[in-house]
Formats: sequence, structure tokens, C-alpha cells
Amino acid sequence: MSNVETPIKKEQSTTPTAETKKGIENHIQVAKHLEEASKLHLEAAKHHEAGNHDKACASTVKAQGHTCLANEKQKEDAKHHALNN
Repeated sequence: MSNVETPIKKEQSTTPTAETKKGIENHIQVAKHLEEASKLHLEAAKHHEAGNHDKACASTVKAQGHTCLANEKQKEDAKHHALNN
């Protein structure tokens, strides 16, 4: 058995480029929208438990809006990765 060392990949620069910054911002925005959607779904469940079905409906619609916004940002990020890789 020989002691052959395998080459180690050199880490890329940690200084974010404009493209990297845009990607980071997209991920942050996706996370924020999904967090808000989660809160609104929990709120809707509480309204249903309390018998406030109209309020539950309103919370659900708001949650769906945040989910759609998150999906749009995810698609934007996927396109960015597809074009740059």
C-alpha cells in the first residue's frame, strides 16, 4: 500500500461577487416568505379551532401569497444557477 496523497481542491474566494450577493439575497427572501407563510398557516389553524372560519380563510390566503412569492424567488435562483453553471 502506498502513501499517495490526493490533491485537495483549493477553496474559492470568500469575497462575494455581485452575482453571489444576488443569490444570497434570493435565499434570504425565500426564507422570510416561507417563515411568514408558516406563521400565517398556524394562525389559520388557531382561527379554525376557535370557530373563526372567515379569519382562518384570510390568513390562509395571505399565507398562499407568501408561498407564491417564495416560489418565484426560488425559480429566479434556479435560473441563475442553470445559466451560470
